[in-house]
Amino acid sequence: MMKLFSAIFCCLLLGACQQATETGTTATTTTTLNYEHPIPYEPREYVCYQTAQAPVIDGQLENAVWEKVPWTVDFVDIEGDLKPKTTYRTRAKMLWDEQYFYFAAEIEEPHLWATITERDAVMYNNDDFEIFIDPDGDGQNYYEFEMNANNAVWDLLMLYPYRVDTMPNYLNNWDIKGIKTGVTLVGTLNDPSDTDSLWRVEIAMPWSALKELAPEARMPKDGEQWRVNFSRVDWHMDIVEGVYKKQIDPKTGIQQKWPEENWVWSPSGRVDMHQTETWGFVQFSNQQPSDGPVAFQKNPDEAIKWALWQLYFQQEQHWEQHGSYTNQKSSFTLPKNVEGFSPQVATTPNQFEIMAAGVKGGIWHINERGRIWWTEQ
Repeated sequence: MMKLFSAIFCCLLLGACQQATETGTTATTTTTLNYEHPIPYEPREYVCYQTAQAPVIDGQLENAVWEKVPWTVDFVDIEGDLKPKTTYRTRAKMLWDEQYFYFAAEIEEPHLWATITERDAVMYNNDDFEIFIDPDGDGQNYYEFEMNANNAVWDLLMLYPYRVDTMPNYLNNWDIKGIKTGVTLVGTLNDPSDTDSLWRVEIAMPWSALKELAPEARMPKDGEQWRVNFSRVDWHMDIVEGVYKKQIDPKTGIQQKWPEENWVWSPSGRVDMHQTETWGFVQFSNQQPSDGPVAFQKNPDEAIKWALWQLYFQQEQHWEQHGSYTNQKSSFTLPKNVEGFSPQVATTPNQFEIMAAGVKGGIWHINERGRIWWTEQ
């Protein structure tokens, strides 16, 4: 395999060098690059059990279907331990069967507030609950779903993260055909005269939609893992003449300049939900919740992938400093304690590809668009 790996790299490097010569650029650099993630890289993990009985999607979670399903850990600030503990508790559950991927969440909130009622409005302008799903984990082509306490939904298909390019990077007219959603409120919506408790959401996403971006265009197999994350947007509110109003920035007097809270399941270390590489791992199990706990199986290739991501960010640093990418391995600070990690780098004036052998065979690749993928040889 390594002979073929070397051949692939040499072909890419030969083409890159030829293009660099033709354009008058060189790969020479004296820059020493390094990348340190803002917080420890520890994506959340969850085992999603199969259910023999489909839940009724009404937002009522106190029933036999959900009773034995474990909660995720409580959500934290999107920047992790860089920010204080969240003010209110948020947690989620997951199930699946042959037709749907099920989600449930419980969102503690003393001031239930939602004004949006139409579909596909920008839901995070309200307090909302959000789901992100990247079935094949390649960092591109993933699902984003948001809903508020009015049971209004916004579903869109992301083509790539905003860090790659901002326009156009999503399909807003794309809908999850056949989705089911439900909301229950413990309190009164948009009524500042009382103190509320929480709201609950329940969602059923059909595999007929989700499998379009999944490996082999199918629903998951037993033991397979998908990248998933959850977010909760919570705005700071004032009560003005008996009505909820978003708090304004006292310096500018502008509501949108006063930042909302972003509380998530798997923190990214930055205020950016589209860092797909930091999302959690959901492992699907054919067992039911009552069958007893199933252990989450860590994939040793994830260490190789995270090492590639660190080199990706170093390439981005090189671009910012020099307006080019580098193919000199000596310029990179290689991640420590990643056994067997020996990357190869190929560049053109505007592109790069970094490759490394996987622990379980094959080759992992990452490119300048943040796409990460595996080839058998």
